[in-house]
Amino acid sequence: MFPDFVNTNPWRRAVDDGLNWVVGNWGDSFEAAARPLLLLLNAIEKLLLITPWWVIVIILVGVAWLATRRWQLPLVVFVALIFLGIMDLWHDAMTTTALMLAATISTIIISIPVGVWMSRSSITRQIVTPILDLMQTLPSFVYLIPTVMIFGPGKIPALIATIVYAAPPLARLTDLGLRSVDTSVMEASRAFGTTPMQRLFGVQIPLALPTILAGINQTTMMALAMVVIASMIGAGGLGYQVLQGIGRLEISRGLFAGLGIVALAVIFDRVTQAFGRQLQARIGVSEGRA
Repeated sequence: MFPDFVNTNPWRRAVDDGLNWVVGNWGDSFEAAARPLLLLLNAIEKLLLITPWWVIVIILVGVAWLATRRWQLPLVVFVALIFLGIMDLWHDAMTTTALMLAATISTIIISIPVGVWMSRSSITRQIVTPILDLMQTLPSFVYLIPTVMIFGPGKIPALIATIVYAAPPLARLTDLGLRSVDTSVMEASRAFGTTPMQRLFGVQIPLALPTILAGINQTTMMALAMVVIASMIGAGGLGYQVLQGIGRLEISRGLFAGLGIVALAVIFDRVTQAFGRQLQARIGVSEGRA
């Protein structure tokens, strides 16, 4: 047994009292600030649930075809979606997809500007990088506690926890992609008298798009990885089915719901990777001609 050198109870009470004070005095403000996230999530979920299943199948299979121009990936997407329908997981899959899409969209809005800021300022990178390290290494249950205390169980804390968990890769890869643009290309753009904003949107971001898209791919996968944990605080979806399977010892329920999560992961992972390769090939062709 490690000896007690310091009594940590006052520290624990101070943290608990501080969080209780924040909840009591700022809880309503936090809920108002997070309301746009809830509206976004509810809108995406409602759209997915009211859209006929065959329309969603056609759209996703069509997107897969546009990403590859081959039949293999569209076939995989079609089989995965039909599996979700046959296993009576369609409603839960759409709920999970809505959470993932809302988290990914919110993360894109937050992380890409942060990555751009990091790429343009070494001081910002030094400050933000430890924060991203903490967000990536901190167990998700740790930041679930304050979000649940502030917002209560439901979709908002699940969405916020997913955003916190999924944001770091996109910010890092945006920063990396922008800083990796060839210096000769940047010097040539300066020679034409472009402004910093013109260079950013006309040169850096287009050339860094494959790396940024890889960050979006990782963010999507990490958002899907949170669905089981998020279901513990009221997010619902396939993660809740997994939890029910564990709690009731229903192996089939947990197994099929887990396979449903895998099916969604395969769909979004393969499609975003295919678009990234396609974009990289186009940029490579344009650079080769230049």
